[in-house]
Amino acid sequence: MTPRDHEAVVRELVEARWPTLVRFGVLLTGDVGHAEDLVQSALEKCWRRWPHVDVESPERYVKAAMANLSASRWRKRRFREVALDHAGEGPAREGGQEQVLLRDELWRELQQLPPRMRAVVVLRWVEDLSEAQTAAALGCSVGSVKSQSSRALARLRGQLQGTAHSGGRGGVPVLAAAHEARKGLGR
Repeated sequence: MTPRDHEAVVRELVEARWPTLVRFGVLLTGDVGHAEDLVQSALEKCWRRWPHVDVESPERYVKAAMANLSASRWRKRRFREVALDHAGEGPAREGGQEQVLLRDELWRELQQLPPRMRAVVVLRWVEDLSEAQTAAALGCSVGSVKSQSSRALARLRGQLQGTAHSGGRGGVPVLAAAHEARKGLGR
């Protein structure tokens, strides 16, 4: 593939999938501005390696780069920014006030997870990647994905059970809430 072909593939990817990549970035960073910067940084890094990118799934390659850059960026930070409650929220969807409150609560709790754990949750449960695909995307072992996923889901369950808005529902299924969150982000 020539450099012109690479440029055409990247241009097509950016034009067709920019909103999806930014939404993915918002899930990783919690902020639209940081998400846009993350997409641009990932595209820049991927551009250098584009001859090695699987042409069948360039979006997956860019998302993997985004997840890794996000984890690296947060690991290097010495202070923590406090996100505004409304940052990254999309318009409310039908499904009742309880669904909206649960989605908002899940969003806040997801932002409290450590970056690598958040990346695993987003790739596994929002992007619907398998454990092996998630491990490949993050450059770690399947066992690491399993343990990070298990710890993250236990943490989310504990937080959501402790503050559940629904009287009598007790345990809120985190995976269902994650899929609801995906709907709430306009996917």
